[in-house]
Amino acid sequence: VKVNVVAKKYPMDIDDILAEVSGESLPPATRDLQELTRAWVTERSAPELLPWPSGLMERDTTAGKSEKSQLKVNLANATSRAQIEVVEEQVGNPDPKTNFRLIIIQTELERFKFLVRSFLRARIAKIDKYALYLLTDTTQSERLSSSELQYANSHQALIEAHYRSSFLSQFPASLQRLDDTAGGISMIEQPDADKAVFLRALRDVEEPIIVEGTDIDFELKRGDVYVVRWSAIRNLVINGDAELV
Repeated sequence: VKVNVVAKKYPMDIDDILAEVSGESLPPATRDLQELTRAWVTERSAPELLPWPSGLMERDTTAGKSEKSQLKVNLANATSRAQIEVVEEQVGNPDPKTNFRLIIIQTELERFKFLVRSFLRARIAKIDKYALYLLTDTTQSERLSSSELQYANSHQALIEAHYRSSFLSQFPASLQRLDDTAGGISMIEQPDADKAVFLRALRDVEEPIIVEGTDIDFELKRGDVYVVRWSAIRNLVINGDAELV
């Protein structure tokens, strides 16, 4: 059953939350945490792989060395470095106040680590499931980081080698392709673009949202929450006009 716009939550007052989301006066570490949390929730909720958030998750190595994707959050801001230095300097300090401060700092760092790991696990699960689709579609492969692209190629090569040694080698050559589209039916598994998702608008959207294949269209205002097909609001989420919840 395809779900279109099923419900809209009017009484929810989230003006303060949305103000914080778009606030420019927040410390860099707080903004990083908000962006990471939003990326984590959206990646887990979206049926397809979303673009790799390079600004948040990647960093360049020192000059003169080759660039390499880093599967970790960008904690290289002054606040995080200061916290780590405090932890290193104050370990073993018998002062209860100091120990309590260390516990808070370490808890915050563990929260970052949990979000990063869970975010990466969600992406890897999609790569495992849709590896061939991601590798054969240029638009989709551009959403992968260099490390993810390498992983996807290795994963697909292992899958193909296993299938060929197990049973594909017994088939005629014309039936051994894993990306066969004979009869107008593709063997490549793709994400369900019509899956229902929960959407929250981060800003007013001028153009009405149209759900293809139906007579449904609606306006999206800041703070609105809808249940709607992913295909209808994909670009809004990718462009940052809305988030999944």
